[in-house]
Formats: sequence, structure tokens, C-alpha cells
Amino acid sequence: MATGELPLFPLSSVLFPGGSLGLRIFEPRYLDLIKRCGRSGEGFGICLILEGQEAGAPAIPAAHGTEAAIVDFAMADDGLLGITVEGRRRFHVERTRVRDDGLIVADVSWLPEPGLQAMRDEHALLGVLLARILDKAGIEHDGIGKGRLAEAAYVGWRLAEWLPLTPSERQWLLQLDDPHERLQQLVDRLPDFQPD
Repeated sequence: MATGELPLFPLSSVLFPGGSLGLRIFEPRYLDLIKRCGRSGEGFGICLILEGQEAGAPAIPAAHGTEAAIVDFAMADDGLLGITVEGRRRFHVERTRVRDDGLIVADVSWLPEPGLQAMRDEHALLGVLLARILDKAGIEHDGIGKGRLAEAAYVGWRLAEWLPLTPSERQWLLQLDDPHERLQQLVDRLPDFQPD
């Protein structure tokens, strides 16, 4: 399993592979991090906060996270730096240390991703659900069971983002290696999202 060093940005939300997230950057440790990543083209890790806050003292991050690559940035109306990141590879945190400036740096092992796997018949309803969500959001797609909506991992990651799940439920789904197991967990939750 490949390993590496990755600065961490603990958040109260979960980033999934292929997903995007907007961040407002104001703390010096993260401004420096974004500047370094912008120059080097390297990413940083986003992990769910288990204990602590997004700002202030270093928070305790979850042991699984997703590498974030900066894809856009702009100054917000309030003068803060706004960035958009895209989720790339998943990782497991082996060890962490806190630098003098409060930035958490982790030794991580990169988690293997299964190759492209087609949706199974028993999960077809999830493809239909995602297509409807994307339609309502105005996001174009190739149609139910076609293109990305035929890929088990893609459908699982996108539903994990869009469905009304708690951060700990999203974290659990991030930690699952098998895309079909992730889809089954989502199928099992569907009755919870039906109106009474």
C-alpha cells in the first residue's frame, strides 16, 4: 500500500472522491497551506472532525479522509479567500503531528480503489434516484443506466453527498472499500427518506 505525507484540513463535512466543496480560508495556517498547494500543484487532506472545531485549536480528525485538489479560487465579497476543491484519492491516517503554526500533518496510506464496476440490478433504483436529483439540480447526465450513472462507485459517492445523511453516516460510507456494499447501505436507508 502506497504511503505519503499530507497536510490535513479537518472539517465538519465529508469530501468524497469526485465531489467538490467550497471553502472560505481565513486562518494563517490554512492560507499558507493553500499558497503552498497552489505553487506546487499538490493537494491536502480533508477529514471529518471527531472532536474540536474548524477554527482555533487543532481538531481531532477522523482516520479516513479524501485528498483535495484546488480547482478554483476567488476573493469573496467579505475579503476572504474562497476556494473550490475536488475530491481525489481516499486515504487512511497512520500518524499525525501538529506543526508550530497549528497545521496538522499526517502520514497516510492511500487506499486502493476498485476498477470500474457496473451497477448491479438490485441497486438500479439508486441510479434512478440519482438521475432525478441531478435533474432537479440542473446537472446534465447521459441518462439512467448510461455513462457515469452506470458506474457503481460514481452513483454511491454522489448519493452519499446528496442524500440527507449525518456527517458520521457520510464518514461510514467513505470508509467502505466496496462500491456495491456502499450502494447496499444506501438502499437499506431509503425507507428513512420517505415522507410519513
